[in-house]
Amino acid sequence: MEHYTWDHLPKEVLSEHIARKIISGEKAMVAQVFLAEGAVVPEHSHESEQITYILDGAMRFELEGSEIVVAKGQVLRIPSNVPHRAVALEDTLDLDIFSPIRHDWLKKDDEYLRRGETDGPRS
Repeated sequence: MEHYTWDHLPKEVLSEHIARKIISGEKAMVAQVFLAEGAVVPEHSHESEQITYILDGAMRFELEGSEIVVAKGQVLRIPSNVPHRAVALEDTLDLDIFSPIRHDWLKKDDEYLRRGETDGPRS
């Protein structure tokens, strides 16, 4: 058994616009992801099934030829190996749950998140 407090975990800064905190077990992991308004998560896919719960803010996801806005209190499930992209419509905190775990995140082999892309100028 392990017990965690989000406030005591280090925040990993990936770019000027994206940061995260990760808790990982052997078969599942959870991450708080902090996105500034306009931050882009470029299109990517992964073996892991992903459940994204928006704790604050809103994000526009593009997947399977559709766009969907997921706002505070809403959850999106992204199936394994489905390419997806997201844009933070406002400052956003989301909770991402992955199974199996994202080894690329743990090894910091996730350059697509570290580029610091944004969705145009913010007003």
